[in-house]
Amino acid sequence: MADILVVASKIKKFVREKSGFNTSAEILEVLSQRVEKLCLDGIEKAKADGRKTVKARDLEP
Repeated sequence: MADILVVASKIKKFVREKSGFNTSAEILEVLSQRVEKLCLDGIEKAKADGRKTVKARDLEP
């Protein structure tokens, strides 16, 4: 995966506000990979239901 799918500044701000910690650059790639997997799984569930719209329920385990 080449694209980062999360907003770095938002993630860093969130972590800092919740903990006072810094955020390493590598966390952005890991989070993006998880988002990508979640989306791909949602796409497959929507496809299996015969829909072309991914809904919140498609992202639930």
